[in-house]
Amino acid sequence: MLTPDVTSDASSLVATAVAQAFALFAAVYIAADVSGGHVNPAVTFSFAIGGQIAIPTAILYWVSQLLGSTLACVLLRLASAGQAVPTTKIATEMTGFGGAIVEGVITFVLVYTVYVAAPETRAAGGRSGVSAVGQLAVGLVAGACVLAAGSLTGASMNPARSFGPAIVSRDFKNHGIYWIGPLLGAGVAALVHQNLVFPLPSVSLGDNNSV
Repeated sequence: MLTPDVTSDASSLVATAVAQAFALFAAVYIAADVSGGHVNPAVTFSFAIGGQIAIPTAILYWVSQLLGSTLACVLLRLASAGQAVPTTKIATEMTGFGGAIVEGVITFVLVYTVYVAAPETRAAGGRSGVSAVGQLAVGLVAGACVLAAGSLTGASMNPARSFGPAIVSRDFKNHGIYWIGPLLGAGVAALVHQNLVFPLPSVSLGDNNSV
């Protein structure tokens, strides 16, 4: 099953996965110390749920991410002499529900990797000594998700990634999938990481009764 934007040539899918992996690694690494290097509304949403970023700041991040994606697609269209910008689409054999599930699962994997491998992205301002290895892990996981699901949904994992092309191409068919799936997956990643895997230690009443 292939989307209209992905060929059946395996080498094309591999090239796309490798390109996305290293592009994400570079983008996140460059911006991690400045803004956390989210570049993805789903990541920002996850950190807002987890309390690592304030809601007003998250909204500003969302606006910046969507605007950046749109401007990039406008530039791409101008540079390609007005050719259509490809949009993410689900395979013809898939339902919208199935597409949202796939996007949710791969976004969960990506965002959970961010929590574990690149904790400096959790808050604006980042921290000194950003780990290149952690950022590379995030990029490689994104590339692996593209290999796994690229032929099913385009493996967006990023609402902004799908929003820009949809705006420029004026093609919003099944566009909701690329918001519902990633946001749900990112939200579950935050809840699992902070409540099941690494829950905050509880404070007993006796701890507050120091003499």
